[in-house]
Amino acid sequence: MDNNMSLPSHILQIQGFEFSQTFMYPIFFSLLFVYLSLLVSNIGVLVVIIKERSLHQPMYILFCNLSVNDLIGNTVLLPRLMADIVSTERFITYSQCVTQAFFSHTFGSASHMILIIMAFDRYVAICYPLRYMSIMTTKTVVTLSVSAWGASLVLVSVLLGLTIRLSRCSSIIQNAYCDNASLFKLSCENVSINNIYGLFFTVLLFTSSMGSIAVTYIRIAVICWTKKSKELNNRALQTCASHLVLYLIMLWSGFLTIILHRFPNYPYLRKLASVLFHVVPAHFNPIIYGLQTKSLRQKIIQILCRKVTHS
Repeated sequence: MDNNMSLPSHILQIQGFEFSQTFMYPIFFSLLFVYLSLLVSNIGVLVVIIKERSLHQPMYILFCNLSVNDLIGNTVLLPRLMADIVSTERFITYSQCVTQAFFSHTFGSASHMILIIMAFDRYVAICYPLRYMSIMTTKTVVTLSVSAWGASLVLVSVLLGLTIRLSRCSSIIQNAYCDNASLFKLSCENVSINNIYGLFFTVLLFTSSMGSIAVTYIRIAVICWTKKSKELNNRALQTCASHLVLYLIMLWSGFLTIILHRFPNYPYLRKLASVLFHVVPAHFNPIIYGLQTKSLRQKIIQILCRKVTHS
């Protein structure tokens, strides 16, 4: 039992990052810039899609899902992380910690679910272009989106539910922010069930996303190979390469975070990887998915040109 159990039982202390005074404020302002640019880019994409009726199409609903998820995932992380960087006392209530962990894990699982739907959308668009509008209707995309969010919320609720039932014999969160693993490590009870369900949760999420995306891209590659159409190949490359790059970034940063939780000798790398898992995809999503999509890119350029002309 650690000394911090002298704190009230509902108060926890976040270990966070340790920086010297020299680097504290440069890092704080760097994170502030990162967060503000993330807000501007993702909210900007959302506003353009909502305002422009020509963009009220299934594909752009998926963009909205991604942007909303990125905003939620980083808003529960970065403001608190910035406050902890310049604070000597990093205290948080247990309920706040559980809430942060809930939204953080929901962000991670929803990212996988949404990218699975986006891969299916690209598959239909490339392999069945004439039937795309009849298959990927607004109703279908909304149903798939609700299912993705619903599945994420259920899986994460069970994950955190198994953790909050445990008693605590420690009050130190050994991470830069609250997550499930850090929370159940506060307990001296047997956490085998937590580890088993956590493994099930991770395997289910990663295998379903990796399997779905692998099957989708293999089928797209086969269609491109058999039809030998330069136009089809260019369209497939343009629409699928960005999706695949971002998926791989998210996948490997997620893998790195999970693996480093099993190696306590590398706490700094684990904390850094967990933060990058939230920040990096959220920055690239609006750039790659937004600006690489011709219709959306044209609308953004039109709006910017309109503003410049009026000014």
